[in-house]
Amino acid sequence: MANEVVAHYMGGRLVKGTSLNVGPSRPTCHIRTAKEGTVEVKLAELKALFFVRDLVGNAQRKDGMTVDPNDARVRGAHPIDLQFTDGERVIGLTVQYPPASSFFFVMPADPESNNLRILVNKAAVARIKPVAAAS
Repeated sequence: MANEVVAHYMGGRLVKGTSLNVGPSRPTCHIRTAKEGTVEVKLAELKALFFVRDLVGNAQRKDGMTVDPNDARVRGAHPIDLQFTDGERVIGLTVQYPPASSFFFVMPADPESNNLRILVNKAAVARIKPVAAAS
């Protein structure tokens, strides 16, 4: 099954499309775009790769910034507050904290987010810290 993804490069460039071959241990993935055809993406050049519900999204929507302790996704996950070097902030859940590898997955705390999960490049992170789930 193809994933809809948005590749955010560290320099600000965006590539949107579908991908079948994304893995945190692979150096590249391929994104099939509507305009450019298939694009090879080097993960080391990315800020993050966002797996999304919809490629268009809603720029007006603001994701929730708290972790609901009753959310089933919290079991076995670590709530974190992550800030990228470009200032973007994400409150989410990750399986391993602190992340041991150069790339790690985060699920946004807001279950209604357009982002389903995010493959984060640790080189693009300014700060990451644990947070408590809201009571």
